[in-house]
Amino acid sequence: MIYDVIIAGAGPVGLMLASELGLAGVRPLVLERLTEPSTEHKANGLVGQVVPMMDRRGLYERLGGPPGRPQPNSNYFMFAALPLDLSLLERSPVYNMAVPQPRIVEVLRERALELGAEIRWGAEIIDIAQDDDGVSVEISDAEGTHLLHTRYLVGADGGHSLVRKRAGIDFPGVSYDRTTGRTVHAAIPAEWVDPATGSLRVPGVGDIRPFMPIRTERGGFAYAPFPGRSPLLNTTEWDRPAPDGPLTLEEMQASIAYVLGAEVPLAPPTGPGEPALRRQLGGNTRVAAQFRDRRIFLAGDAAHVLVFGGGPGLNLGLQDAMNLGWKLAAEIDGRAPAGLLDSYDTERRMAARRAVLQSQAQATLLAPGADVTAMREVFAELLTDRSTVQRLADLISGSDIRYDMGEPDPHPLVGWPAPDLDLRVASGTHRLAELTRAAKPLLLDFSIDGSFAAGLRQWGDRVEIVVAEMDEPPATALLLRPDSYVAWACNSARPNTAELEELRSALARWLGPVPVAAV
Repeated sequence: MIYDVIIAGAGPVGLMLASELGLAGVRPLVLERLTEPSTEHKANGLVGQVVPMMDRRGLYERLGGPPGRPQPNSNYFMFAALPLDLSLLERSPVYNMAVPQPRIVEVLRERALELGAEIRWGAEIIDIAQDDDGVSVEISDAEGTHLLHTRYLVGADGGHSLVRKRAGIDFPGVSYDRTTGRTVHAAIPAEWVDPATGSLRVPGVGDIRPFMPIRTERGGFAYAPFPGRSPLLNTTEWDRPAPDGPLTLEEMQASIAYVLGAEVPLAPPTGPGEPALRRQLGGNTRVAAQFRDRRIFLAGDAAHVLVFGGGPGLNLGLQDAMNLGWKLAAEIDGRAPAGLLDSYDTERRMAARRAVLQSQAQATLLAPGADVTAMREVFAELLTDRSTVQRLADLISGSDIRYDMGEPDPHPLVGWPAPDLDLRVASGTHRLAELTRAAKPLLLDFSIDGSFAAGLRQWGDRVEIVVAEMDEPPATALLLRPDSYVAWACNSARPNTAELEELRSALARWLGPVPVAAV
């Protein structure tokens, strides 16, 4: 049997990619060396553009979001443990959603299985070899060693990716050896928590807000409470050797006392799932030299790791999956235009470089030392400026990434994710996010007489055409790729010949040429 796609890794990125492929009719095989889903708490939630992207796949509420569209954080956030006042902005781009990674894995696993993916647990990839026709994948499982064949292989197998190594793809970057990070679930006495704000009250230190790390001259501390279980605590120490042996709650309590200069009582954790209890020495910031090598692709941590990975790395990886899924499915279906698969590498490596930039900048501002403290004072003054807050909010959220759609003078909306609009269509009023959940290309026609739609009847099997109304539409026509990025837009009330030709060119660029029989 030859599979269309094999995905290495059943973490959030691999499962998200399996779901994206499933929406396009491709049934991938997911191989995971673990014998069951991981319960490790590597990230505390989702931040930035990935939150509305989850909404556009119908996953926002399944992950625990309240009914309706996601609302941006317009109050308080942070950059390198410095306050970022989002209330200064006309509209904040920062969305945040507290959801532990094991729950993300659970929801995405259920979704992938619903859409026809096959997941093999306890199947470890030993070696790979590719040629012009596909990739041979040697695996080891409970029944022995097997050789599988696939048209395409995607490595979503983490920072130590065997797929990346066997493909011979370089992983340049920087390693850090000055830090010791500790992460645990631990119970804290109820009287230490402010019932109104959820803040941790530490005598001599003050209130520590949930999910908002703080920096001291000796390191960093973060407190992340979740309903139904003990909070997740994290410390980072600089230039201080870690003891030998496994991490204990006593060691964690001593680390908190060292970093904060105050004792915080800890007790064994309660609640469902395996509690976190891990120590990490140093870290890495690396981006693969290429995200594609012929029939092999990299996504998530296999393609990029950040010095403070966790949530930012997860957010980046999930969007890798949404970018790659529809493109790979189009290639398998035989409809992909030339260069479509290469655009995955171009677009997502650009996003990875921006994520690396903000990660390294934050790491620098979190380091100990009087010189860093002075730099933080200056930076704090800059953060009272609205334009600085906007720039950093865009950087953190990933909303400063504009894809090149191949137009020399594009409409202002082109290259960005489409805004979530309230549309009046034949079946009633719908949010745009509700119309994107099938992951199909979408043409929105707001023109007076539906003339954009009328000129594209031959594209009916390639793109969903929706004639819609709004009181103040952002354009008279919008072409959305399956990942909700705007590929083309126009402001003319009625299209002229040149504008229709531009639209057809955009359709051909992203969806492939229309069949001759349909012209």
